Amino acid sequence: MRSPRVPPFVRNGRMDLLAANRLARAFYADVYTDPQRPANIARFTFLDEKAHRFYPEWDLAADVCVAILRTEAGRDPHDKDLHDLVGELSTRSNEFRRRWGAHNVRHHGTGAKNFRHHIVGDLTLAYEGLEMAAEPGLTLTIYTAEPGSPSEDALRLLASWAASHETDADAQTVLTE
Repeated sequence: MRSPRVPPFVRNGRMDLLAANRLARAFYADVYTDPQRPANIARFTFLDEKAHRFYPEWDLAADVCVAILRTEAGRDPHDKDLHDLVGELSTRSNEFRRRWGAHNVRHHGTGAKNFRHHIVGDLTLAYEGLEMAAEPGLTLTIYTAEPGSPSEDALRLLASWAASHETDADAQTVLTE
């Protein structure tokens, strides 16, 4: 089977990673190492020191993360799981607490992000977040690299690495290859 060249994933408004293909799981490997489930990008961003390496522009990533959570709080103000997550992050992270208090709400559907992956190094990836009409509150995000770029080469290398390091848990990945 040919390895995919894009790492798509599905997340909810709380930033829980709900589905991902093998490449996306390898891309977010540090997020998936947290034993708490589901894997959560916000928890990783604010509570795991590896996030500062993974996001070379950590302040921007942190701002976007909080803005997405704020947007979700406006969309579903009675979400107990969101309240619990915000409470956990507020008590454990001064950076989160400061940003949450700024009340920044923005929609982040497309753009480009820089990453530093522990296996393949630096990547610059375009992204598009697609709201899933059939499942309100879920977003399918797809990262792509510019054809012929070092980032495309890095994704290809990561896909090869992921295929050779598949575990039983990875074999249960929801998004098809």
